[in-house]
Amino acid sequence: METYLLTPARVPVLLSMPHNGTAIPPELAARLQPHALGSRDTDWLLDRLYGWATDLGIGLINPRYSRYVIDLNRPSDDSALYPGANNTELCPTSAFDLRPLYLPGEVPASEEIQQRIHTYWQPYHQALAGELTRLKAQFDRVVLFDAHSIPSQVPRFFDGQLPDLNLGTAEGRSCDPSMAAVAEEIAAESGYSWVVNGRFKGGYITRAYGQPAQGIHALQLELSQDTYLDETQGLWDPVKAQGIMPVLQELLENL
Repeated sequence: METYLLTPARVPVLLSMPHNGTAIPPELAARLQPHALGSRDTDWLLDRLYGWATDLGIGLINPRYSRYVIDLNRPSDDSALYPGANNTELCPTSAFDLRPLYLPGEVPASEEIQQRIHTYWQPYHQALAGELTRLKAQFDRVVLFDAHSIPSQVPRFFDGQLPDLNLGTAEGRSCDPSMAAVAEEIAAESGYSWVVNGRFKGGYITRAYGQPAQGIHALQLELSQDTYLDETQGLWDPVKAQGIMPVLQELLENL
């Protein structure tokens, strides 16, 4: 079963978008609440927003399945990314708006979660790690760019309006300071609101794979969906998208 799509890189940059998938297996869909079937908490249309990346030789790894099946940006032991904050699980049981995802009595038990790790989580991470290893053998330094997006207002996770560009470097541990400085400079000159290591500091992928001393530099961008979607309709906004895409391209080219 194909659970992800990998486009190999020709330059030392790999773009991961672990929450872009929307598919839900039929046997799981039958156990979900009706509102969950639309995978509402997807990082919508990131493959379209970054559609130019592979033309530049940037690699891309993109999952097929929804984060409601399993969250590829969480550790497989399901430890909390942000201790003390409101976190979603490896196999989420509630949506961002706190509504339950499962019908009564259908929440997955530990054995099922382990099976999902084997079926979905491990293949994605094996492919990601393998592509980074291949690139590192060819180039001195490699960049892993973990691309995300989220609605501009999610009271469960943060108060008020989220900044447009939310850069995460695991408090400076996941990439060289010079790369972080480049990202900050581009964000500061973009005309969009921005923050570094604010509410989103980088998830499991950024923290696990960012190893600057070994030449692998990871940076996460959590993008407000208000920068490219009509959030009231949940639809692609071509005017907004044309504004933010040059910023994203400049960021990746400079990294």
